[in-house]
Amino acid sequence: MAQSDSGRTGSARPGASQRTAELKRTLGVGDAVVIGLGSMVGAGIFAALGPAARAAGSGLLLGLGIAAVVAYCNATASARLAARYPASGGTYVYGRERLGEFWGYLAGWSFVVGKTSSCAAMALTVGAYVWPEQAHAVAVGAVVVLTAVNYGGVQKSAWLTRAIVAVVLGVLASVVVVSLTSAHADAGRLDVGVSGGVGGVLQAAGLLFFAFAGYARIATLGEEVRDPARTIPRAIPLALGIALVVYAAVAVAVLSVLGSGGLGQATAPLADAVRAAGVPELVPVVRVGAAVAALGSLLALILGVSRTTLAMARDGHLPSALAAVHPRFQVPHRAELAVGAVVVAVTATVDVRGAIGFSSFGVLVYYAIADAAAWTLSSTVVSRVAPVVGLAGCVTLAFALPWVSVVVGLGVLGSGAGVYGVRRRLSRAER
Repeated sequence: MAQSDSGRTGSARPGASQRTAELKRTLGVGDAVVIGLGSMVGAGIFAALGPAARAAGSGLLLGLGIAAVVAYCNATASARLAARYPASGGTYVYGRERLGEFWGYLAGWSFVVGKTSSCAAMALTVGAYVWPEQAHAVAVGAVVVLTAVNYGGVQKSAWLTRAIVAVVLGVLASVVVVSLTSAHADAGRLDVGVSGGVGGVLQAAGLLFFAFAGYARIATLGEEVRDPARTIPRAIPLALGIALVVYAAVAVAVLSVLGSGGLGQATAPLADAVRAAGVPELVPVVRVGAAVAALGSLLALILGVSRTTLAMARDGHLPSALAAVHPRFQVPHRAELAVGAVVVAVTATVDVRGAIGFSSFGVLVYYAIADAAAWTLSSTVVSRVAPVVGLAGCVTLAFALPWVSVVVGLGVLGSGAGVYGVRRRLSRAER
């Protein structure tokens, strides 16, 4: 089944995946980079830094570096696969085409379940910054509004994401400048003291990987990208590189003011950082920026989950009604409405920190399957280095997460495999 990169350019399977209407290709390189940034910038900065600091102290900077290396390896794998298979569904499609139906299904299951938790985490982050006392109500409202925006077409989503990214980068730049130029900043707080040892650093890396996972949204939207063989391999590393620079700058700035102890205890770390830096009047601006950033992540997450849902519905792994494409807006409208409804239900019941840990496990499994699929693209040693490093990194970080996240994640994977087995058995019995 494996083919070299010089072989035939693959596409989505000409069977079930192409029996329904295809989505419209409207996104260029700039749009794809913006959607990737909208997915990433916000998630880690406003939600994952605190838990990472509790796990590793200021060793979270080492964790950030490890997460970035694993993300880069996964990004190169995803870019190569997306250029070969430019269809909606991301690793669900790649795993199916390169490794077999079960592995594609498991990737899709991990993505849909894990990213549904990510949606809840981002929605709750919006609520925590906008109106802490009514965080769940605000989160539900945000999901409803953004589902409506996505329903109106992917181009509208790209326009809104572009505005969100501009606002967020402006706010983050202000936080970095205010924190680093403050008389309260102390470079000594950056000393990489690893409070949790190697295990703490790896746990922090696993939590911070949650922040980088958004670059794959570009690949998940492969069916809506113009000239995907050229656009996707350019957009993914660009989005990832920009996000890494932003993350590193903000992490250093916040640590220099709060220290690892203060950061680990902070519920709104960037707001606490500017307050500690002596500029409390910037706190409302930071809160608005945090809410907007989380909205951007949520918008892109709903896009990604709905497209993977579409791909799985096309192949019969989810109800076929979810494979419908709106004749006017050219979006998987039933999948988007279904995803929005599930996220609303999850948002009303979960805790943001638990959602991050569980989401990280599911997403790491998803990318491990992408790396395994990329390994089959070529037999040369050089081309297989990144997939091997990425695969090893994903497995290591997944099992370094808090044990509750690991146990729940394994349970969800097991239930998904069970559903697949039952479905296969029923299908054979009907023949």
